[in-house]
Amino acid sequence: MALRIGIDLGGTKIEIIALEEDGRILARRRVATPQGDYGATVAAVAGLVAAVEGELGRRGTVGVGTPGALSLRSGLIKNANSTCLIGKPLLSDLQAALGRELRMANDANCFALSEAVDGAAAGAGVVFGVILGTGVGGGIVVNGRALGGANAIAGEWGHNPLPLPDDDDVPLPACYCGRAGCIETYLSGPGMAADHARRNGAALTPEAIVSRAAAGDAACETTLQRYEARLARALAGVINLLDPDVIVLGGGLSNLARLYVQVPQRWCTHVFSDQVDTRLVRAIHGDSSGVRGAAWLWPAG
Repeated sequence: MALRIGIDLGGTKIEIIALEEDGRILARRRVATPQGDYGATVAAVAGLVAAVEGELGRRGTVGVGTPGALSLRSGLIKNANSTCLIGKPLLSDLQAALGRELRMANDANCFALSEAVDGAAAGAGVVFGVILGTGVGGGIVVNGRALGGANAIAGEWGHNPLPLPDDDDVPLPACYCGRAGCIETYLSGPGMAADHARRNGAALTPEAIVSRAAAGDAACETTLQRYEARLARALAGVINLLDPDVIVLGGGLSNLARLYVQVPQRWCTHVFSDQVDTRLVRAIHGDSSGVRGAAWLWPAG
């Protein structure tokens, strides 16, 4: 059977996984990402591939999930929060280092692909994958293939404006992208914490907000209700445009069980249909989804 190797190139860690064609894990390793050093990052990826292939005695296809995206115009990395990658020919440099063709995609696309192939959305025709963590990412998979798009930004819903902002949503928070009121500024973990601080003057982590809400803290409960309402509005826009069979949530905030009840109840108000059959589910593979999806960038056969 074919050997599939996936690389998740993150800001703090680089992870590699080797899968059999049926999805069984044969090897897995992690190393720290060299901070701010592009050349060392390329060398680290090449070293991991060489080590795993040496261990298994087999050569495999390689897919790489990256922060940001590969510009279709220049072939250079853009929109990456790992800034040392921006403007670099990462794909061509890795191909030269490994001596083979690679497949590369945004890490959110890899997450969505993993969950669509053999995760929480296995078998679904159209899947929208959402990462709710330190940022907000998204990826689209149709019939088992991740969509990149004409501008390599398919699924980047986190930098759309939050739909229907009301008095609770203003003033619009500034986003690092240079805009204000982006979905990410509300629905990321730091966005939830900042929202609570603006309303209550208390600096709490999302974990503390969730814990205190469960213990009966009214202010924290109200923060979570605002979060759920915003997530419902934002995902309703996705449903109206894409009409996915399944929306899969990943990232730290995906562990909030109440989202899977409250958000579908709330999004019906905003979806342009008399019935909403889209399922909202939690990722099965957790923080392994990105690296598994990178391995699946090479389709079967």
